[in-house]
Amino acid sequence: SVSIITQEDIEARGYANLTDVLKTQAAISATNSGGIGSTTSLRVRGEEGYRTLVRIDGVDISDPTGPQVSAELAHLQSANISRVEILRGSQGLAYGADAGGVINIYSGTPSNEFSGNIRGEYDTQNLSTNIGAKHEKFDYFIAASDYKTNGFNARLGDVSQDKDGYENTTLHSRFGFQVNDDFTLGLVLRDSQGISQFDNCGFGATASNSCQSEYNQTNVRTDINYTTKASEHELAYTKTLIERENFNQGQPEFSTKGTLERLEYIGNTQLVENHQLIYGLDWEKEQITSAQQSRISQGVYLEYQGELIDNLYLTAGVRHDDNEDFGAHTSLRLSSAYVWTLNQGEIKLRSAYGTGFRAPSLSEIEYNRGPFSYPPASNVELQVEQTKGYEVALEYVSKNGSAIEVVYFDQEIKDSIEFDLAGFSGYLQDFGDSFSEGVELIGQIKVTHNLMLHGNYTYNDSQDTTGEQRVRRPRNMANVGFDYQLEKLSVSANVRFVR
Repeated sequence: SVSIITQEDIEARGYANLTDVLKTQAAISATNSGGIGSTTSLRVRGEEGYRTLVRIDGVDISDPTGPQVSAELAHLQSANISRVEILRGSQGLAYGADAGGVINIYSGTPSNEFSGNIRGEYDTQNLSTNIGAKHEKFDYFIAASDYKTNGFNARLGDVSQDKDGYENTTLHSRFGFQVNDDFTLGLVLRDSQGISQFDNCGFGATASNSCQSEYNQTNVRTDINYTTKASEHELAYTKTLIERENFNQGQPEFSTKGTLERLEYIGNTQLVENHQLIYGLDWEKEQITSAQQSRISQGVYLEYQGELIDNLYLTAGVRHDDNEDFGAHTSLRLSSAYVWTLNQGEIKLRSAYGTGFRAPSLSEIEYNRGPFSYPPASNVELQVEQTKGYEVALEYVSKNGSAIEVVYFDQEIKDSIEFDLAGFSGYLQDFGDSFSEGVELIGQIKVTHNLMLHGNYTYNDSQDTTGEQRVRRPRNMANVGFDYQLEKLSVSANVRFVR
């Protein structure tokens, strides 16, 4: 199950933070601890935010220094983005066994002629600009954005009623060079800085509501691509550097630094017409340099994709991971689809099944071993979480652009890791099975050449090992809206319901 968000969709919605754009899609919910810039978790089909992998132009923007390794979505702006692909479910074989969903983001695509734009909003300041061009052998895209808001008081208990603001500056650039007909080189550079104000930091005499968090993430990715008549190959190296520091009344209170290095190869070879193999390997090293912690993981995968008979498609893949701390694990992925072609469109029946695992993060392990943990968490040796999930879907697409899709999904997490919110003793293993089960209804209707109606509804029954509803997982979510285009005037609206 894949959702697509185009640049036109992003511009039409008008949201500054990308999370608000993503929430207009089926099966996506998000929570945060205040306004824009505050700690944000995005859940796909009710799974934890740290099971969602986020990539920008091939760069994994996960933060290895966080309690769980996940992307800092609070600092991800919607400016200068041309396309977003959302994989709903745990079938991302090439992305890693712990990817319970994938958000693949692309920056702008340069045209053959030099082009660029400038945008601005006031009085919440939201400025962005980009330039790009494609020459005979060289192309580039360079973008910058700057966001600033005074915010609002995020905590009712703060008697001072001070506003908790946010600032973000992001620089992003992508370069490509075609060496010859077979070889191309790529380079991605990205730097994002966020400053968040919040309440309730410190302990005892140092407790205050004058708190600030400064976050900086720098990403570098280089890649080499080789193409032949029957195959394609890409070798890429990515490095992420993270720095985070918290201040209490202007005085440093907490800081951490970390890096994430990744070397990955992916290839595909066409065996015969309509039959191909996808294969690859990856090596990853995550470090919390401020705590002198590190871990290496390696993975290799192989997948067959093909049309077995007319209109019947199948993929079957296997992935093997070796985690330095938690050993070897094997994951599977299967999917199939059958397509009926009609006079006015087509009907597709499809299904998918996948398994995976997530190793405890460096922060989870260290917290339970550190001075702030106590029984029962300090006595717990955390083990891996295991996942499996499947889906069945039926969709219809008409030739005029209308479409409807119905999806049933069922995902299970075995021995999930959760923080002890009752006693604050540390991280505990919730032994047993917790699950998310539900239905997605997605549709768009092209009423006229100028008017498109769109909507989606998700029912999600998400329960923990005791049968209780898992926290921050709404059972009902829906989006309803329209897009209207009249010559140079466009009007869009979206209403979101969460219950």
